[in-house]
Amino acid sequence: MSLSEKDRKLQSETGKEFQNRASTEPLVTAIAAALKEEFGNKPAALKTVARLTRSNERAVRNWFEAKNGPSAENLVVLMRHSDLILRTVLALADRRDLVMAVGLATLRRHLIDTVAAIDGLPQDPPDAV
Repeated sequence: MSLSEKDRKLQSETGKEFQNRASTEPLVTAIAAALKEEFGNKPAALKTVARLTRSNERAVRNWFEAKNGPSAENLVVLMRHSDLILRTVLALADRRDLVMAVGLATLRRHLIDTVAAIDGLPQDPPDAV
């Protein structure tokens, strides 16, 4: 049985290369940088993000390597868990006012945690004279 001309070719012609358009997109590269900064660039980070988004670890590795970006649903989950990724997306959307608001909310949380830590310190007894 011979193949007809209408049958599908399984191999591409030699010399043709596919362009990786995803790596040139600013969103994909910005999300990859934010993921690396927020979660680190270790296997445990991949597993953490995969668990958060309920995604395949291979897909998450592609996000970290800026080969692909997360889907909209996964991006929302990431923004829910990371202020840095939220600020990155808002900056790409040119919403500087909201970026500042997120930064202030983060700073407020850090201040509250710091005050709670200070309040939890043991106090020195007053000097007896």
